[in-house]
Amino acid sequence: MRLLTPQHPARLVAIGFALAVAVGTVLLMLPIATESGDSAPPVTALFTATSAVCVTGLVVVDTGSYWSTFGELVILALIQIGGLGIMTLASLLGLLVARRMGLRMQLVAQAETKSLRLGESKRVVVGVIVLSLIVEAIIAAVLTGRFYTGYDESFGRALYLGIFHSISAYNNAGFSLYPDSLVPFATDLWIIAPIVVGFVLGGLGFPVMFEAGRHLLHWLRRAEERITGWSLHTKITVWTYAGLALLGAVSITAIEWSNAATLGPLDGVGKLVTGVFAGLSPRTAGFNSIDVSAMHPSSLLITDMLMFIGGGSAGTAGGIKVTTFALLAFVVIAEVRGEPSVHVVGRKLAPAVQRQAITVVLLGAGAVIVGTLAIMLMTEYRLEAVMFEVVSAFATVGLSTGITADLPAGAQALLVVLMFIGRLGPITLATALALRERTRRYEYPEERPIVG
Repeated sequence: MRLLTPQHPARLVAIGFALAVAVGTVLLMLPIATESGDSAPPVTALFTATSAVCVTGLVVVDTGSYWSTFGELVILALIQIGGLGIMTLASLLGLLVARRMGLRMQLVAQAETKSLRLGESKRVVVGVIVLSLIVEAIIAAVLTGRFYTGYDESFGRALYLGIFHSISAYNNAGFSLYPDSLVPFATDLWIIAPIVVGFVLGGLGFPVMFEAGRHLLHWLRRAEERITGWSLHTKITVWTYAGLALLGAVSITAIEWSNAATLGPLDGVGKLVTGVFAGLSPRTAGFNSIDVSAMHPSSLLITDMLMFIGGGSAGTAGGIKVTTFALLAFVVIAEVRGEPSVHVVGRKLAPAVQRQAITVVLLGAGAVIVGTLAIMLMTEYRLEAVMFEVVSAFATVGLSTGITADLPAGAQALLVVLMFIGRLGPITLATALALRERTRRYEYPEERPIVG
C-alpha cells in the first residue's frame, strides 16, 4: 500500500502521466474515435495516446485519415495536457477551487515546472497556462488566416487546422492532419514561420520565457528601477539553443542542397527555407517538410545528435536538454584545463549539478543503446533507421524514417516505454520509482583508480 501513496512529488508526476495515457487509450479505442467506426487495436490506441501525452508525434496510423474528429480532439487534448503538464493543470485547478495550495501541491507543481523557489509555484502555474494559451491563440490566428485565404479551405476547416497545428507546434508534439506532415507547405513562410515560432518558444522552456517577458515588460514601461540581469539558466539555454540551431540549419542545408529527393528540386530561397526548417525541427518539434527517409545518412546522424540534445528545461521539448549538454561541455573543458572547479559565465557550478548532468546523459545514452539493440534483434532494419526511431522516441521528437508503422508490436511497445521515459526525464522517472531517499551517514577512505 505504501507504493500507492507516493511521498515524492516526482512520483505523482509519473503517475499522472500514466493515468493520462490510460484514459487516452480507452477513449481512442471507442468506435467513435475512428473514421471507419471500428474500435482501434489496443496497441494502436496505446501508441497514439502515449505519443500525444508525451508530445512526441510518432504515429502508427495517419492521424488525419484514420481518426475521426472525436479521435483528433482526444489527441489534441492529450497533447495540451502533456505539454503543460498534468500536475500544472492540477495545481491550477487547486488554485481556482481552494484559493490556496497545500505544501504537497506546491512541491508537485515545482517538480513539473522546475520552479526555482517553492513560493513561486502559484505564479508559475498561472503564468504557464496564460502564456501558453496566448501564444497558441496568436499562432492559430495566423495559420487560420493562411489556410483560409491561401488554400481554399472553409473558415471552419481553416480554424480547425490552425488550432490543431498551433497546439501541436507550441507543445513540440509534431502531430499533423496531413499524411506527409508539412511537406505541402515546405516553402510557404506563412505556414512555416508561425510553426517555427511556436516550437521554439515552447522548446526554450517556461523559465526562459518568464524571464524574457519580465525584461520586456520592464523595457516597455521604461521603468527607472533597476532589474536584475539574465540568470545563468537563461544565458546557457539561449546561447546553446541558438548555437545548435545554427549548426543544424547550416549543416543539413549544405548536405541536402543537391539531394534530388529532398532540397534538390527547389529554388535557392526554397532550399534555404526548407533546409533551415529541417535543421530546427529536430529540437523535438517533430514536423518535417522534406522526406526524412530520403535524407543523406550524415544528415540523419546530425539529426540524431540534435534530437538527443533536445530543447530547454521545463519546456515542451524533450531530449537531455541543452542546459545539460552545455554544463557537461563546461565540465569537460574544466577537466582538460586541470581546473579544480567548474565555472560557467562567472558562476561556480555545484558538484551536485555536475553529477546530475552526467547522470542524465549516461542514462539517456543507455536507454537509446538498449532500445536500438532490442529493436534490431526484433527486425531486419538497418542500424541508422532503427537508431533514428529510437532517438526520436526517447527525445519525444516524432521525426521518422517511415518504419514505425511496420514495426512488430513488441518493438512498438518498446517505443512506447522510451517515449514515456523521455517525457518524464531519466532523473524524474528514477526518483519516482525509488522507494525512499537515502542519506549517507559516513564516508569511506578516498582512493583514486586509474582513469583512461
